[in-house]
Amino acid sequence: MARRHNRLAALLLAPLLLLLCGSFFIPVARILVTAVADPELSEALPRTAALLRGWDGQGPPPEPVFVAIGEELAAALRDRRIGRVAQRLNFEQSGMRSLLLRTARAGVTSRAALVALDARWGAPETWTLLRGAAGPATGLYLLRALDLVRSPDGAIQPVPKDDALYRTLFLRTLWIALVVTAICVVLAYPVAAVLAGLPPRWSRIGMLLVLVPFWTSVLVRTTAWFVLLQREGPLNAALVALGLVDQPVQLIGTRFAVVLAMVHVLLPFAILPAYSVMKRIDPALMRAAASLGAPGWWRFLAIHLPLSLPGVAAGAAFVFLLSAGYFITPALLGGPQDQMVASFIAFFMNQTVNWGMASALACLLLAMAGAVLALARGLLPGVLSGRFRA
Repeated sequence: MARRHNRLAALLLAPLLLLLCGSFFIPVARILVTAVADPELSEALPRTAALLRGWDGQGPPPEPVFVAIGEELAAALRDRRIGRVAQRLNFEQSGMRSLLLRTARAGVTSRAALVALDARWGAPETWTLLRGAAGPATGLYLLRALDLVRSPDGAIQPVPKDDALYRTLFLRTLWIALVVTAICVVLAYPVAAVLAGLPPRWSRIGMLLVLVPFWTSVLVRTTAWFVLLQREGPLNAALVALGLVDQPVQLIGTRFAVVLAMVHVLLPFAILPAYSVMKRIDPALMRAAASLGAPGWWRFLAIHLPLSLPGVAAGAAFVFLLSAGYFITPALLGGPQDQMVASFIAFFMNQTVNWGMASALACLLLAMAGAVLALARGLLPGVLSGRFRA
C-alpha cells in the first residue's frame, strides 16, 4: 500500500519536475554552456581552426594556415557564413571584421599575398587572436563581463579605465536591489504585523488590498508611475501647490523614480511571506511574557521578532531576486546611470546578437544573487540562535 502511494505521489510530481527541467534547469544549463562556448571560427573555418589548434604560437604560423584561411574565407563569403565569425573576432579586437571581409573578397591564398593585402596578416597578434578563437571554449565573455582581458602572452589584466563598465554595472545592480529589499522589508513588517493581528474579516480585506497590484502587469504599474512622476504630472503639481518647490522637479530618469516604482511593485512579495509566518505565532506567548512582567518592547524583541524572521527572510529573498533582474522599470523611469544588468543582457541579445556576452552577464548575475542569498542564509541562523535575552 505504501509503495502504491509513493508511485502515485511520483506521478503527481512528474509534471512539476518536467516543467522545472524545461523552464529552469535546461535553460540555465544552456546559458552556462553558451557563456563559454566559442564555435564561430571552427564552424565557419574548420580547417583553419584545426591547424591553429596544432600551432604552438611561436613565430608566424606555417604556410598551410595562410592557404587554409584564404580559401575558407572566400568560401564562407560565398556561403554567407562569414558574418558570425567576423562579428565574434571584431568583438575581441576592433577592425577584424573589415580585415576578414576584405580578405574574403580578395580571394588570396598565400602568405605573401595576404601580407601584401594587409600587413596585419603578418602581425603575431592577429594569429594569436585567431588561435584563441579556434574553440571550442573560451573565457573571453566571462572575462569581459568582469572588465578583464587576456593579454597576448596569456596574462589576465584589467581593461583600460575608459573601457571599464561591467563592474560598476554589477555594483549598481547590487546596490539598487539591496536598497529596494531593505525598504520593502521595513514597510512590509508593520503591515504584515497589523494584518496578522486583525480579526479575520478585516484581515481578508487588508490582504485583498495587498493583492490588488498583482491584478495588473508590471508594465502598466510602471507606466502609471511614469504619468505620476513626469514634470507636468500630479506629484509635481502637488509639490508646487504646497509650496515645497518653486518649479516642477525632474523625477523621470532618476534613481529615486526607479527605486520608488520598484518598491511599489515588489512590496507584496515581502508582505505575504511575513504575514504567513506571523499568523502562526501563538498569541499566548506574548500574553505569558506580559504576565511575567516583560515590557512591550522586550516581548517584541525576544518573542515576536525572532519568530517572524523566517518569513521576513523569505520575503527579502523574493524581493532581492526579483529586483536584481529588473528590466522594465529602470528602462522606463531611469536614466543611463540607473540601468541594471538586465538592460545590458537585453541589449546583447536583441541589438548586437552577442549570445556569448549576454550569457556571461546572466551567469554572473545568477552567481551574484546566489552569493548574496547564501550569505544571508549563513547569517540568519546566527541571528535566530542569538535571540534577545533579558
